[in-house]
Amino acid sequence: MTDAQLAARLRLIRSENVGPVTYRRLMQRYGDAEAAIAALPELARNGGGLQAPKVPTMQAIADEIGAVQAIGARLLVLGEPSYPPLLAQLADAPPVIMVLGDVGVLHRRLVAIVGSRNASSNGMRIAEALAAELGDQGLVVVSGLARGIDAAAHRGALFVGPTVACIAGGLDHPYPPEHAVLQAQIAQRGAVVAEAPLGTMPQSRHFPRRNRIIAGLSLGCVVVEAAARSGSLITADLAHTYGRELFAVPGSPLDPRCRGANNLIRQGHAHLTESAADVLAQLPELSALQLSTLGPDGFAERPQPAFSGWDDQAPGHWPELDGVRPEVLGLLGPDPVAVDDLLRRCQFSVGAVLAVLTELELGGRVESLPGNRVSLLGSPP
Repeated sequence: MTDAQLAARLRLIRSENVGPVTYRRLMQRYGDAEAAIAALPELARNGGGLQAPKVPTMQAIADEIGAVQAIGARLLVLGEPSYPPLLAQLADAPPVIMVLGDVGVLHRRLVAIVGSRNASSNGMRIAEALAAELGDQGLVVVSGLARGIDAAAHRGALFVGPTVACIAGGLDHPYPPEHAVLQAQIAQRGAVVAEAPLGTMPQSRHFPRRNRIIAGLSLGCVVVEAAARSGSLITADLAHTYGRELFAVPGSPLDPRCRGANNLIRQGHAHLTESAADVLAQLPELSALQLSTLGPDGFAERPQPAFSGWDDQAPGHWPELDGVRPEVLGLLGPDPVAVDDLLRRCQFSVGAVLAVLTELELGGRVESLPGNRVSLLGSPP
């Protein structure tokens, strides 16, 4: 990929209302980031936007690329060979990630270990020991650098080899702040991965996006202590959605921090896990079969259907979409709905519905969420 192509793709994903799903759809439709950027104003108007999405200047993008390089990090773009192949399979794979450390570890067999921030001493001891055992068997542990189980997993992995930390903010904003030294150690031995641009302070909405990267990078996900409603279970649910293996360490029924992990085992969603041997027995190989879903350009062929509704129309002039927009809007609400469910309830083609969702997101009316879900952001004008 040339420097100009990198700048154009980064400019597209940094444009207002362009999320990972919309980015992928635009690239599939137009085949070129510059062409997609040129189409944004008309698409946003079709989606009810009152003004064209803001697009960063070339100078702003050049400054961002220079800042990333200045801290010794790399930009990995979806579609490049250096981009993590398992992550590329996601329908909402990050179009660009920043990596501080060894990019090569992202192409090895990764296993996620996640759990409670308010973890017990026993839970952290188990996570640390399990991470060290898995690392000793040649696996790379990935987690979210949070307090509790995440930090214990990273430290255990560092005893024997590399580990990968996926963070919610920019690479220059370690979170929590007391893990700045741990983040630096991970960057020296393994890799730190961020989707958010440099300068981004992590906010609550960033963590589910971070969780999908943890799940997407990994062949399997181990849950060690998780409350019945927790971010760790969001990661586990995403891993299950992505077809990854789920594992859970059982805990005391008297401890609410163990209820989520115990429920995963009870419901048959996760393998009962007491040691690394339980993980190794069920973990698939990083094989050509798993990577066969990638097309020749590095984009996943499986997650997004073709845009049949856009094939023969110039941008902004799709008369067949006039009847689709009100029906799609009528089916949406503030509560997230799976795109697959939306497609089943619409009488229109897959391509037409996805085209309307793209317009609505660019118009600021719809938000795409991890797990291939969408929600309505505002009521019709």
